[in-house]
Amino acid sequence: MTTWCIVAKIKAKDGKADDFVKAAKALSAAVNANEPGCLFYELHSTDDPLQFVFVERYESEDAMKAHRGYPHFKELGRAMGEFMDGAPEIMRLPQV
Repeated sequence: MTTWCIVAKIKAKDGKADDFVKAAKALSAAVNANEPGCLFYELHSTDDPLQFVFVERYESEDAMKAHRGYPHFKELGRAMGEFMDGAPEIMRLPQV
């Protein structure tokens, strides 16, 4: 079975970075507590105070695909989206 890593680069709206981080941390906690196929789901900052990166790891492609269907993802992702400046840049990386 192939594990998957997701790298999602997200920019927060100017003046909304703290709000974004609060919402993103709530999402991260919910994912880590409620998705058995998710091995980790972590938010990272960058040198740009408005730029953030989620690093995610799933035990299988099915677990990765299931992630977007969970109620906590839909609810908290929507809340987080309010503070985002555009769509995230997402890389889906199967382990070699």
